Order: sequence, then structure tokens, then C-alpha cells
Amino acid sequence: MTGNFSVLNFTVVIILCAFTAFLSHMGMAVFHDGLRPVIPEYIEGRMKRPELGSIAFGLSVGFIASVGIAHTVATGLLNPWLLFLTTDILGIISPKKWIAPILGGIWGALTLTALGFINTVLTGLPVNFIGAMGEISNPVVSCFALFPLIAIFMQFNAKKGIISTVITFAVRILLTKFVPSLSADAMEMFVGIVLLIGFAVVQDSKLKHTGEEEENVFSVRTARIRKNIVFLMISGALIAVACNIHIFGGSEVSIYTLAKAYKSTDPATSSGLIQQAALSEFMRGLGFIPLIATTAITTGVYGVAGFTFVYCVGYLMPNPVFAAIGGAAVILLEVLLLGWVGKFLGKFPSIRDASDNIRTSMTTVMEFALIIGSINAVVKMGGYTGFFIAAMIYFINEMTGKRIMKMAIGPVAAIATGVILNLLCYVGLFVPIK
Repeated sequence: MTGNFSVLNFTVVIILCAFTAFLSHMGMAVFHDGLRPVIPEYIEGRMKRPELGSIAFGLSVGFIASVGIAHTVATGLLNPWLLFLTTDILGIISPKKWIAPILGGIWGALTLTALGFINTVLTGLPVNFIGAMGEISNPVVSCFALFPLIAIFMQFNAKKGIISTVITFAVRILLTKFVPSLSADAMEMFVGIVLLIGFAVVQDSKLKHTGEEEENVFSVRTARIRKNIVFLMISGALIAVACNIHIFGGSEVSIYTLAKAYKSTDPATSSGLIQQAALSEFMRGLGFIPLIATTAITTGVYGVAGFTFVYCVGYLMPNPVFAAIGGAAVILLEVLLLGWVGKFLGKFPSIRDASDNIRTSMTTVMEFALIIGSINAVVKMGGYTGFFIAAMIYFINEMTGKRIMKMAIGPVAAIATGVILNLLCYVGLFVPIK
């Protein structure tokens, strides 16, 4: 619990945040799934670090200020939205790799000592633009799930794309109606990926290939992840320890159950609740495997918590030492399996060809989601006065040669709008919308 200010708690959280900020800066791993496809744009020289930082901020700040802080205040447990989304940002905006862990460590200390003050600062402005920034993130998850369908349209014909869209939409409607406990977005994306791979395999089966096998794009990407495996294992070990010392909850499906378990005075009840939380977390992790695996093997950037099974290990291990060993082992196994998946997919030329389409489709849906989310955010901040400011920032950028790339302009315009509206409030020229 965050109220238990032990030396161990401080040490683990500070080191964990410092290390994940370093991973983010180096482009080895980030927590936000929507950010992962953008990292190669910077690594390969097509984007500058400030632009990447603005995207990271726009994608994450709403979750940090709302979901991250809310879950921690309600349960007394830290969570990945509060810690890792922030270290994503801090690592990316850090100009030097040695500065990233310092900023991350400071954030870890702040979460344990000044959470209430941070919440007041973030939400106490006349125009609560930080809270409104959450609107940017809202369309991201649902929109990101569409990338397999866009990739199908790009690689195969429109007929297959339309058929895939109808099938995926039907699955979403049926799940929402009859199995609301499952994540419709995760299953929608899973169906899309299966259809994409299926079309590729069918196409390859009709062709005869001769000569040496072409370079496996997926293997190249997974090789980058394997190169960083020691760093990723350390991250998994630290996260598992944080879970084990009763200060961290991995997601919304387990954090409230864990809070009850840690407050219980009956050992049997507490143990049962922890096992229940671990099972719920495991089932949630299964649902996110397609998203994390696909973004990893097509970008070469992993998740700081891998497939999130390290949370379960941390909950169930008898002490921090075993938790660290288990967390590192889980990440090792995941990365090895990821390499196998990459090699398997690389045997199919059409799937290799799909890698560029997948990355392009990810970028396309992210650009769309960020623009839509940014519009929602500025309207929430200041109605159509906010819309006017943001729209003109967008069009000025367009008319002057896109000095800020499309992926970044939405969040940048939303942030600038929030600042301008607050300044107008302070000089009496704008009345905040209630």
C-alpha cells in the first residue's frame, strides 16, 4: 500500500520507474500499446524526439490524470497507468539517456509522497485541460483495433476488406450483446489479425516459390527485442517484485480485489482473493496477446511488462526474491516464443509483405484516432472557442508545410489550446465551461 512508506517500497518503486524511463528513452520498450508503432519512426530518423514526446504526452496524460490517479487514490495501490505511462513520456522527452532514469526515479518518489498534491495541480486550473486530455486517449484503443482491417484493404482487394469488416463487426456486436465481460476491442483485433494471416496463407498456398528465402522482416524486428532481452528481464523482475510487496496492482481487473486482500485480517480470505486476482489478470493477459505480439514483431519495441503475465507471478510468489526470478523467467519465455512466432510468420511471403502494410495501417489509424480525440478534448475544454483555437493551429500547420507531422499535431494543438484557454481565464476573457 502507498501508505506504507518502507525503505523497500521506496527503493523498488524508484528503481522501477528509473529503469522503465531508461527503456523508453532507448526505444527498447514502452507501456502504451498505441505508442509502440510510433517509436520506429524516431529510431529510423523519420521523426524528431520533441514530436515523439508530444505524441507520447497526448496519448497518455489523460489516462495518467484520470485512470492512473483514480485507481491509486481508491485502492492505495500503484498501477501501470500512473507509473509506466509517465515513464514512457519522461524517457522519450529526456535529451540524454542518463537523464531519463533520474526523471523516472523522481517520478517514482513523487507517486509515494506527493500524489494528492500532484492531483490538485493537474486538476486545479480554471480550465481543467489535463482532465480533458483524457478525451484524446479514448478513441485510441477502439480505433487501434481496426489496423488489421486497414492492412487487409491495403494488401488484398476491396472485396476481402469489406468481407473482413462485416465479419469483425458481427463479432463485436455479438460479444457486446452476449459476452460483455470480454474485451470487444481485443477480440475484434484478434479476429482481424486471424483474417489477415488467413488471406496471406491462402494466397501463398496457391503460389510456388523457388530460390533462397527472402530476409524475414519479422525476424529482424524480433532480433532487436532479443538483443535487449537482459534489460527486459530486469524490467519483468522489478515489476513482479512491486506486485509481490503489496504496493502495485497490474490492471483494473485485479487492483480492487488485491486492495481487499491486503486489508483482510484473515489469511485464508486474503490468499483466496489474491489467487482470484491472479486468475483474472491471467485471463486479461490472454486477451491482449494479439495486440502486444503483433506490435512487437512489427516494430521491434516490446512492452515494459511484456504480455503482463509478470503481474500474476508477482501476486503468487511467496517472497520478493522468487518474484524477481519468476518475473525475469516469464519475460525470457515470452521473448523466446515471440522469436519463434516471428520466424514462423516469416516463412510466408505474403505475411512478410504484410509487415509494411501493418505498420502503415497502425500509423493511419493512430493519426485518425489522435485527431478525433483531440477534437473531443478541445471541445470539452472550451466548447467551440476551443475548437476554433485548435482548428487554426492544425490548419496553420497544414498551410505552412506541416512543420509538425500529422501524428503529433492533434495532441500539440490540444495542449496549446488548454494553455491558451487558461491564460484567457486568468485575464478575464474566457469563462470555463461547467
